Amino acid sequence: MPAAKTQSHIKYQSKGISQKQQIDLYKKLLLPRLIEEKMLSLLRQGKISKWFSGIGQEAISVACTSVLEDDEWIFPMHRNLGVFTTRNIPLHRLFSQWQGKPAGFTNGRDRSFHFGTKEYKIWGMISHLGPQLSLASGIALAHKLSGEKNISIAFTGEGGTSEGEFHEALNVAAVWQLPVIFVVENNGYGLSTPINEQFRCKNIADKGIGYGMKSYKLDGNNILEAYAQLKKIAKQIRKKPEPVLIEFETFRMRGHEEASGTKYVPNALMEKWAKKDPLINFEHYLLSKGIISESEVISLRSEFNKEIKSHLKIAESSEDLKVDSSKEIADVYATSENVKTTSKNNGKQSELRFIDAISSGLKEAMTKYENTVLMGQDIGDYGGVFKITDGFVKAFGHDRVRNTPLCESAIMGIALGLSMKGYKSMVEMQFADFVTCGFNQIVNNLAKIHYRWGHNADVVVRMPCGGGVAAGPFHSQTNEAWFAHTPGLKIVYPSNPHDAKGLLLAAFEDPNPVMFFEHKGLYRTLSGNVIDGHYTVEIGKGSYVRKGEALSIITYGMGVHWATDAVERLNVDAEIVDLRSIQPLDYEIIEATTKKTNKILILHEDSMFGGLGGEISAYISEHLFEHLDGPVVRVASLDTPIPFAAALEEKYLAKNRLDQGINKLLKY
Repeated sequence: MPAAKTQSHIKYQSKGISQKQQIDLYKKLLLPRLIEEKMLSLLRQGKISKWFSGIGQEAISVACTSVLEDDEWIFPMHRNLGVFTTRNIPLHRLFSQWQGKPAGFTNGRDRSFHFGTKEYKIWGMISHLGPQLSLASGIALAHKLSGEKNISIAFTGEGGTSEGEFHEALNVAAVWQLPVIFVVENNGYGLSTPINEQFRCKNIADKGIGYGMKSYKLDGNNILEAYAQLKKIAKQIRKKPEPVLIEFETFRMRGHEEASGTKYVPNALMEKWAKKDPLINFEHYLLSKGIISESEVISLRSEFNKEIKSHLKIAESSEDLKVDSSKEIADVYATSENVKTTSKNNGKQSELRFIDAISSGLKEAMTKYENTVLMGQDIGDYGGVFKITDGFVKAFGHDRVRNTPLCESAIMGIALGLSMKGYKSMVEMQFADFVTCGFNQIVNNLAKIHYRWGHNADVVVRMPCGGGVAAGPFHSQTNEAWFAHTPGLKIVYPSNPHDAKGLLLAAFEDPNPVMFFEHKGLYRTLSGNVIDGHYTVEIGKGSYVRKGEALSIITYGMGVHWATDAVERLNVDAEIVDLRSIQPLDYEIIEATTKKTNKILILHEDSMFGGLGGEISAYISEHLFEHLDGPVVRVASLDTPIPFAAALEEKYLAKNRLDQGINKLLKY
């Protein structure tokens, strides 16, 4: 039942918003409130498992979504039900999602509001609060590059503004003048932590000033003010791209999620904000102005409740989830042809250094795919610290070869956002060690997005890695094992110029995120014949560097050269297998060489514990044990950080123990 006509506690001004539009906004406020009330009832009945209530905050979601065009992306969070309902997603699909049914959006793989849908231009959040801001910037960059007069909007909470990604995203968006609106729902508490324990500045909006962007503080419970201001801002930045930060002051009337409760909130504060309810106050206003009648309000509530009930029945009667492990595994990666191709230049070859082969591969990708964008620190006019992209700006322009601020996480998020708009992107980690600053985006967004809701991440991450150059513990790591453990990533690690170019081009053609490890110790010390033009080396296929009978050395990257040197010095008839790809692994070549020589040594530059050698050794022991004539021997670097001094580094590296490992295995 509608509340009696009383004085509104919110001062409304129509600001050119027609009565018809005001009624539409009221409907958009009412529907999510009624759905929430029903969901809270179902939660108590055990029919849904969890609920993050947005009661008291609906005006922000409704206003933001209402000012967007249907093809403009929005990045909501836990308490933004109004985004989904305003985008007119069929309610039974929402209900199915919350019940973990196939009729939802993630086939039971994500709960509540952690889902995305390309059809409705909504990006599914992850629980880390900040990353969606960078993803929205990626969409905005695509708009700018394509000349589209579109914007994107991303939500975060007041607690999320303490996350590093908040600052990175705002900084990059400001530097690149991207058409994106960053919305902060300041509801006073991050779970139970009040704002005075989150930040010292008076207003969150003030943070935008430090990044040189326009910022506003608005009443998040005043639907007319929010709608009018957002519409004006959206119109401006569609015409002249730039980012905007908006702090909406609001309050959540229930716990962070229902199990949390609100005992930590003073009663006086609850009472104060209860009077500012965005739905009830707007309803009072519309009734007092004669824009809507009590009978119409009653009719609307009845109509919406019937719709909710009807769609709940559809969801409840829909097919239950059937677990198919093979499908679960298959859906981790987007479908890829992922095969070896040959150049159209009649096999013509040139001798190139390792570094030049990589540069050649990048040029081929940029030429073949005009929607490819390269991003990284100093890769523009400077050409990168290793000069791999030297001359690229002149050839392809600053839009496609982009110097970035030192914001690795934001840049990774932007790369993923670009892929949603059909772009290919490459991010160069200046050194593989620096990838830790972008780790969350890689392992939780790029790696998981296809499994979660079916979109691929067409992103290549270049990782200059490796020791032997006395660069110390922060410029020398070979950290492929960190990522090999993460389903959804592909990992390649070439050992020679031919494979470097071919695998890099394969990585660009693959629709999945590919981590491309390139040993900087090989950059200018190794040359070889490389096919001219465009060709690919199949990801997931190893190769034989050397055939032999006495034992097999399975390795990759710099390990190939250590192994070749060792067996030649020791005059051992060894077979050397270059894996080339870490994920997926070529189990066929591992099996074939094991059955042939019956003695296996696994060599890698990474430290021993938790390295790839343990995984391969376990596989051989489990599946090929009867073919072994001795133990699987692992040779790896010491379980210490990689040191700086040449003498220390020499002792650290695996090659220092390779002869010993070979001789040990030969004795069996």
